[in-house]
Amino acid sequence: MDWMKDSIMMTKGVGKNNKGETHQLTEKTQGTYQYTMGPYSKPVMHIKPGDTVVVETRDAFEGKIQKESDKPSEKLEMPFLNPQNGPIMVEGAEKGDAIAVYIDKMVPRGSNPLGTCCMIEEFGALTGTSYTATLNDPLPEKVRKINLDEKNVYWSDRITLPYKPHIGTLSCSPEIDSINSLTPDNHGGNMDLPDMGPGSITYLPVRSPGGRLFIGDAHACQGDGEVCGVAVEYPTTTTIKVDLIKNYTIEWPRLETKDMLMAIGSTRPLEDATRIAYRELVRWLAKDFKFDQWDIYMILSQVGKVRLGNFVDPKYTVGAGIEKKYLK
Repeated sequence: MDWMKDSIMMTKGVGKNNKGETHQLTEKTQGTYQYTMGPYSKPVMHIKPGDTVVVETRDAFEGKIQKESDKPSEKLEMPFLNPQNGPIMVEGAEKGDAIAVYIDKMVPRGSNPLGTCCMIEEFGALTGTSYTATLNDPLPEKVRKINLDEKNVYWSDRITLPYKPHIGTLSCSPEIDSINSLTPDNHGGNMDLPDMGPGSITYLPVRSPGGRLFIGDAHACQGDGEVCGVAVEYPTTTTIKVDLIKNYTIEWPRLETKDMLMAIGSTRPLEDATRIAYRELVRWLAKDFKFDQWDIYMILSQVGKVRLGNFVDPKYTVGAGIEKKYLK
C-alpha cells in the first residue's frame, strides 16, 4: 500500500528495511489460549522486528456455542471468554518503546455457520449488569449462528451485511498487572474498535521486556458501541506484520490508517474515555507534528472525529481522530 511508506511504522520502525521471517501461530503452536494479558504467562513465540505472523484465532467463545438452541449461561463460564493468542515476544522491545502491528488480512477459518452473535444474561448496553445494577429481570438469552465469507455476512434472508473484519482485542502486557482479556485499558486489550482491521496499524506501549503481544477476538462486522455486547464473532486466520519503534513512549494505544490518526482511551464513564482519547490526540499532535497545543485543541473542536469501540465491557473504549489531510 502506497501510504505505508510514509507511515509512522515504516519511518520509525527498527524492522522497516527487513524482509522479515513469516511465522505460523497455529492452534497447535498456541496450545492453551490466554484469558489474561500480563507479564507472567509463558511465551509461545519469539520474533524479530519486521517479521510476519499468521495467527489462527478462535472466536470469543472458543467455539463452545455451536447451535442456536445453546444457552450461553450453560455453555460459557465467566470470565473465561475472549481467548487470546500469545504472548508473542518481540526481540529488543523494552519499556518506553512501542510495538507496531499492521493487520494485513483476516480470512474466515472453518466451516459455516462460522459467525456467532448472542444475548448474554446481564451483559450489554441496554440491560442491567453487575456494574449497572438493577432489579429488572435479565433480557432473554438468544443465539444466532451466521454464515459468512470474505464478501458478506449473511444475517438472514432479509439482511445481508458487509464483511468488515477487525481485531477486537490487541495488547501488550502491563508492567506488573495481569488483566483479564475482557477489559481494555492503557495497555490495549478488548477495545472492540471497528477501525482496527486490515489496512490499519496499531501502536501499543511496551511496559514489559519483549512487549508480550496478545491478539484475538476477531469480528466479521460490528457497529459502533457493540450494543448487545457481542459482534459477529468468528475464528480467523489473521496475518499481521510486527515492528518495534525504539524510544517511542506512548501512554495509550494509537491507530493509523491511510487517511486517519486516532488516539484510543478506555475507562468509565464514557465521557471520560472520550476525554482521554482527545487529550492523548492533542498531546500527540503537539509533540510529533509541532502544533501549538491550544491551537490544535481548537482545531479538533472543528474537525475531530470520534469512534465508539464498545460501551458494554468493564471499561468503555473511544477513539478520537483527525484526518491526515489537516496535518500536512
